[in-house]
Amino acid sequence: MGIVAIVGRPNVGKSTLFNRLVGMRKAIVDSTAGTTRDRHYGKTDWNGREFSVIDTGGYSVNSDDVFEEEIRKQVMLAIDEADVILFMVEVSTGITDLDMMMADILRRTDKKVLLVVNKVDNNEQLYGSHEFYGLGLGNPITISSISGSGTGDLMDAILEALPADSTVLTEKDLPKITIVGRPNVGKSSLTNALLGSERNIVTPVAGTTRDSIHTRYNKYGMDFYLIDTAGLRKKGKVTEDLEFYSVMRSIRAIENSDVCVLMLDASQGVESQDLNIFNLIVRNKKGCVIVVNKWDLIDKGNNTMKEYRELIEKKIAPFNDVPIIFTSVPNKQRIMEVLQTALRVCQSRNRRIATSEFNEYMLPIIEETPPPSTKGKYIRIKFAMQLPSSTPAFAFFVNLPQYIKEPYKRFLENKIREHWDFQGVPLQIYFRQK
Repeated sequence: MGIVAIVGRPNVGKSTLFNRLVGMRKAIVDSTAGTTRDRHYGKTDWNGREFSVIDTGGYSVNSDDVFEEEIRKQVMLAIDEADVILFMVEVSTGITDLDMMMADILRRTDKKVLLVVNKVDNNEQLYGSHEFYGLGLGNPITISSISGSGTGDLMDAILEALPADSTVLTEKDLPKITIVGRPNVGKSSLTNALLGSERNIVTPVAGTTRDSIHTRYNKYGMDFYLIDTAGLRKKGKVTEDLEFYSVMRSIRAIENSDVCVLMLDASQGVESQDLNIFNLIVRNKKGCVIVVNKWDLIDKGNNTMKEYRELIEKKIAPFNDVPIIFTSVPNKQRIMEVLQTALRVCQSRNRRIATSEFNEYMLPIIEETPPPSTKGKYIRIKFAMQLPSSTPAFAFFVNLPQYIKEPYKRFLENKIREHWDFQGVPLQIYFRQK
C-alpha cells in the first residue's frame, strides 16, 4: 500500500488531520506542543483505494522538549518511509523559521510533497494562505482539519500523487500481540530489538511512549501485528490529562489484542501495578506471556530463576499456568523466545476440541471424582462440550448447577490443562442445567 506521512512543526494540527483521515480518534490530540512523539500509523481509503497514513511528532529546534532530537529522527524516518509527504503549516501564524527549515529539507527530497495549510476556517483566512507560495513547494491546499473543510480535495491530491503501482492488498486476520507493563520496563526497547529498527523512541525517562504503536512483523515465517503501548501507572499517579489518554489507549490495545506480553522489571520485583495489569489481561480473556526484563542486573545464585518464577506464580495464583521468560533486551537474550511463545499461546487460545474427544477424556475423571454432595443432594455431570466462543470456554451439563463450588471448578480446569496445552490462556467454565 502507498504510505502518506504528515510532517510539520509542533501544534499545527497534524494529529487532528490524521484522526480525520483514518476515521477514528487514534492519535492523541492535545493543545500541549509535542504531544505526538512516535510515528503513528493508520489506514484509510478514498474512492476505493487504500493507503497508510503516518502521524509524526512536531519538528522543532532548541525547544524545551527533552525528546526534541529523538522526535526529529522519527520525522526523518517517516519522510524516508513515505511515498507522499503532507507538509502542514498554519495559516494564522504565517511562515515561521521552523517552516522554512522543514521546507528546505523537503525541497531536497525526491518524494512528492503536498503543502497543506491548516486552520483555514473562513474566506478571509483563505487570502492569508497565498503567503505560503514563498516556501517553494507548489500550490498550497487549504483545509480545516477540525471541521473537515477541504479534506476531500486533499484526498484527491493524495491519490494523484501516490505511485501508480500502489494497489489494495487483502489483509488476512493476523494475530495481535501487545506489549504492556509499567513505565520504563523496556517495552519500546523490546519492540525495537525485535523489529531491528528504531521504530519507537527509547529514553530513560518514564512515560516516553504515549500512543499505542502498531507494526506488522513478517520475518522468520512469523506474521502478526506487534503493538507497543504506553506504560500503565496506578490511577493515583496519572496526573496529566495527556497521560490519562495514553493509559486509555493502552487499555484499548489490551482489549483489541489476542495475546499480551506483560513485561516486569527484574530489579524491582513484582509490584501491585503489575498484578493489576495481569488481572486486566485475564478479565479481558486475553492470552498472556510474562517477560521478566533486565535479568542481567540481578545477582544470581544456583536457583535464582526458579525462585523468581515461583514467586511470580504465587502472586498471580490461582491462574498461574502462564509462560514466564527471563530476558535482557540490550543483550538480546531470549527475545525471539518471547515471540515464539506468544504465537504458541495465540494458537492455544484458538484451539477447538471435538465434543466426543472432550467427553471421552473428562467424563471418566468426573465419574472417579464427582462433585461433593451438598445438603444430601448428589450432583451428576453427564455431558460436557466446548462452547463456540472466540476464547476457550467449556460447559458442563449438570442436574444441580447451583451446588457446584469454586474448588471443583478449579479441579476441572486443572484436568483440562493437564491434557490440552492452554498455557497462558484464561479458561471459562460454566455449569448449566441438564
